[in-house]
Amino acid sequence: MAETRSNATTSLELVIRANAGDDAAVAALYERYKPRLQRWAHNRLPPMARGALQTEDLAQDTLTHVLAHLSAFNPRHEGAFQGYVRTALMNRIRDVARSQKRRGTRDSLDDQLLADDASPLDVAIGRETLDRYDRALERLRPEDRELIIARIEMGLSYEEMRVMFERASVGAVHMALSRALVKLAEEMAHERKR
Repeated sequence: MAETRSNATTSLELVIRANAGDDAAVAALYERYKPRLQRWAHNRLPPMARGALQTEDLAQDTLTHVLAHLSAFNPRHEGAFQGYVRTALMNRIRDVARSQKRRGTRDSLDDQLLADDASPLDVAIGRETLDRYDRALERLRPEDRELIIARIEMGLSYEEMRVMFERASVGAVHMALSRALVKLAEEMAHERKR
């Protein structure tokens, strides 16, 4: 019952309650956003920066830090917290990547070990596709971009998106998301022709 009630509460309401000292609201925000941030950050940490610090660790550390300093965040609308934690995580990923680039890897190479991960070509192709996706996403209208991020990257339900984007129905959200995805595909295809 508490789970159903928690899912019905908007993130904006949870942030307001958390800022008022409600520990249950803080816990609900953590449980709601941890898997979303992990999904969003998946493969965004450059391979050279992976190792002891994994994407899941970064998502958890970032969310813990954001929630510990939640009083500094002033939510203006539903969806603001999602953007705030996503930006904080992206900044943290950039910091780790820059730090690793300066320091380099510490692992010694063992010629007897076979690689379990993707080949350099697979990594390059995946990175190129992700970069094309990110560039195409940036060229979309802000609402189209946020619709795609909310559903595809953060895994929000259509009902959560209906509230966040103040739509009349789940069907309206579905239609708007479908149009945004078509625009994204067109942008990605257009870039590939360049």
